[in-house]
Parts: sequence; C-alpha cells; structure tokens
Amino acid sequence: MKKKKILDACCGSRMCWFDKNNSMTTFMDIRNEEHTLCDGRTLKINPNIVGDFRNMPFPNNSFYLVLFDPPHLNKLGDSSWLAKKYGKLLPTWEDDIRCGFEECMRVLKPNGILIFKWNEQQISINKILTIIKEKPLFGHTSGKKGKTIWMCFIKNNGNGKI
Repeated sequence: MKKKKILDACCGSRMCWFDKNNSMTTFMDIRNEEHTLCDGRTLKINPNIVGDFRNMPFPNNSFYLVLFDPPHLNKLGDSSWLAKKYGKLLPTWEDDIRCGFEECMRVLKPNGILIFKWNEQQISINKILTIIKEKPLFGHTSGKKGKTIWMCFIKNNGNGKI
C-alpha cells in the first residue's frame, strides 16, 4: 500500500468526509461490516485497514494529519442503529480514549496535526480533556444542539506535547 499522508483512525462510514475515498488518506476502523438501517438505508463500514485505535499498526511519525473520531456513546443497545453507525464505548472507555489519543500522537510526524472530534451527548468534553491531559489549540462546536466539538492539537518537538 502506498504511504499516505492522512490517517482517519476510526473512519466508520466516513460520514465527515466530502471525498469518502480521499487518495491521501488511510481509513482505519476496528469494524468491517454492512448494515441495513431502520429506514432501509445501507450503512457500510469498509476501512482500508482493520485495526484498533488503541494499538495502531503504523510506525512512529507516519502521518502529517490524524483524524480521531472515536465512539462517544456508552449508554445504548449493541444492536441499535446508533451503535451500528457510531460504534459503542466499552466499559474500559476512559483508558481506551486515553490510549487512543496517545496512539494518534505517536503516529503523527513532528509538527503534525491531530483533529479530535467528540460529541458530549453522554460524556462531557471536560471529562475527556481530563482523561487525555492535553489542551487543544482551538476548537469549534457544531451540530443541532452544539454538542459536537472539533478540537485541534499539534505534535511539537516529536514528543507529543504541545
């Protein structure tokens, strides 16, 4: 596989992408599956690489840009359409998010950019920021109720710290 510049570490069905087959991007997800949703639409989760964001199969300093959009819900049924669409947090979610953030920083090149998307429908962004122990450079809320937060981090001096 040709070395790519961007990693989407939890691509799911690539909902946030304008170009869902962006040639500069490696799309990774722990799932590779297809579902028919309750309204009859097909949901396809078809990553280039099946992998776990807590232990990524890439060397250090591999990507210029990483998108980290992990599952953000833990109170829903395993077979609900939300679980199929977004995935579901495990009971170990706090360690998983911390480890996933650290892995994203590890695979970033020095001075690389990490975009971290979180929806605080069930877990506040303040809780997430205490788990990852980093402050974003800047961010923006979006969504119907302003519950989705996009944050930007930079890997400085190759050590993962801002």
